[in-house]
Amino acid sequence: MSDLIYDLHCHSTASDGALPPAELVNRAKLQGVGVLALTDHDTVAGLAEARQAAQECGIRLVSGIELSAGFDSHCLHIVGLNIDPANARLLEGIARQQVTREERAQKIAQKLVKKGIPDAYPDLRAAAGNGEITRLHFADFLVKHGYVETQQDAFDRYLSKGKPGYVPTAWTALAECVDWIRQAGGVAVLAHPLRYKLSTKWLNKALVQFAAAGGQGIEVVTGRASIDDIRLSYGLALKHGLYASQGSDFHAPGNQYVELGRLAALPAGAEPVWNLF
Repeated sequence: MSDLIYDLHCHSTASDGALPPAELVNRAKLQGVGVLALTDHDTVAGLAEARQAAQECGIRLVSGIELSAGFDSHCLHIVGLNIDPANARLLEGIARQQVTREERAQKIAQKLVKKGIPDAYPDLRAAAGNGEITRLHFADFLVKHGYVETQQDAFDRYLSKGKPGYVPTAWTALAECVDWIRQAGGVAVLAHPLRYKLSTKWLNKALVQFAAAGGQGIEVVTGRASIDDIRLSYGLALKHGLYASQGSDFHAPGNQYVELGRLAALPAGAEPVWNLF
């Protein structure tokens, strides 16, 4: 098992990924991944297709999800790994999250109209189908229609906090999201801990609350992590008694920095989260 490549964070067209679940799994296989977790935003809709593809191509699929959770005035992302996607409590929670997402998408679109950018919502709803609309979809819309040049420009000019298309969102509380994952038999992992722009004090406060609620892991290695990022994240894992996870957070082909399975090794001595599966 130690020789396997684990990628425990990625996205399909069920949320804001570019590849359908089956194509995503097959790409992971080609990249040498042996154990893959599909962790779409606030949905498990892609897992059945992904599992079938994984059985056919011979890699192990870990059922997963990525939940948006509220902490103070911040949104944190909690990855649930090895969940039962049919668990009633989790599905109730997902339904709540999806209502919140849909309301946010409509409000963002309304704000963009006021800035002279029409038709975002119907365009994105048609493109997403039954999938979840995320801010990344809005970023792609803005690039596609020439309002900005890149996804990052879209966030910098329109979608980030303080910008004209930003909508503050009351996500479900951190502890409740962790409870949904645990009720579904899963392991709760704090995703990409250094991306929230939290001070050291507030990040540690969040992790104390996360661990107290039953959170068990933290992403130590991500697709964009530098050596210093890995060192800092591992230090947080040790300080708060958390297992170490790793995942690319892959969304689409073409990003030279984020590819399925292209991950640094966990630090020596780290206790891998998959030991809990």
